Amino acid sequence: MAKKSIIAREVKRAKLVAKYADLRKQLKEEGNWEELDKLPRNSNPIRMHNRCQLTGRPKGYMRQFGLCRVKFREMALYGKIPGITKSSW
Repeated sequence: MAKKSIIAREVKRAKLVAKYADLRKQLKEEGNWEELDKLPRNSNPIRMHNRCQLTGRPKGYMRQFGLCRVKFREMALYGKIPGITKSSW
């Protein structure tokens, strides 16, 4: 489990990205780089990091499910993810 402060930081970044998305797009189209520099750094979507929805783990993230590999495997084995079965051949 990731620290609560790190998870909270990512949530805060997500809110800033959503808040400034339209303004950032407009400034980029105009080529107004000075005003773009004055925006908060965390409003840039590049600074976002994908994290597991359940644990906040940053590594082994699977985009399609929004989970890390560990929780994905647990949930798949318990049948909590529809359509996912353990392969065997």
